[in-house]
Amino acid sequence: MIGKFAMWRGHFCPRQFLTASALKSIALTAIIAFILIAQSVAQSDAGQSPAQAQTPASAPQTSAGQQPSTSQEPTEESEESTSRRKRSHNYKKWEFNLGAGVNTTSGTTNDFVRGGAFTAMGGAARNADRYLGLRLDLIYANHPLRASALELAQATGATDYALAATLDPIINVPASKDWGLYFVFGPSFIHRHGSLDDDTTPPGSPCSSFWLWYTGCLNASVPLNGNFTSPTQNEWGYNFGAGISRKVPSGVEIYAEYRFMHGSNSGVTTDFRPITIGFRF
Repeated sequence: MIGKFAMWRGHFCPRQFLTASALKSIALTAIIAFILIAQSVAQSDAGQSPAQAQTPASAPQTSAGQQPSTSQEPTEESEESTSRRKRSHNYKKWEFNLGAGVNTTSGTTNDFVRGGAFTAMGGAARNADRYLGLRLDLIYANHPLRASALELAQATGATDYALAATLDPIINVPASKDWGLYFVFGPSFIHRHGSLDDDTTPPGSPCSSFWLWYTGCLNASVPLNGNFTSPTQNEWGYNFGAGISRKVPSGVEIYAEYRFMHGSNSGVTTDFRPITIGFRF
């Protein structure tokens, strides 16, 4: 037995298979495997995969892809500047107003006419810019006669009113985003009309202070024809006033206005002061 084992050992020893070239191949393979394993362990420790390690290289491409948005900034700025220019011209070329209220009287008119009567106004303005414009108004003012005036006229009642037209420059003063002031002044034309009920004054009677104001009292006497409508009802004069406005969400403005009206013809005057509240649109 021992002899046979010795003979197998001598003929089949593994060292015969481990030649120098085989040892070199095994060593080279082990070195390459060690290097690959070391790289894999280092990358896993850093929390990156090989594809992720290349991500920084693509970062410049991403930033380069954002350049078109940067190139759009001048366009956005130009749009903002355009909108600012539009806001700076935020005014209406044409503006209309409509209002109503009461009127008070002054001067000689106050001696014969009761204050607090109804008045109405409507007009239109052509604006050159947000500050200056030209405004046309038509005004109606009721002028009920006082009881003392009816006694002087020897009448049981009367109807008296004034129609006026004004053409005024208007100055707008924006006080804030919603509040504004404005001023008007200029020439005016007043047409005053009146008639008496059941008047018993004899035609040709001497004029009283009422008749002087009411008819002009030609030749210092009451008209002989009994026509008691004032012959001096058309009067030229002037007017001036001011108002305050408040914008509402719909874009319409609510305004309150005070106006002084004066007309004159042959020494006969008409003075009244409309106070109106209305809308500008």
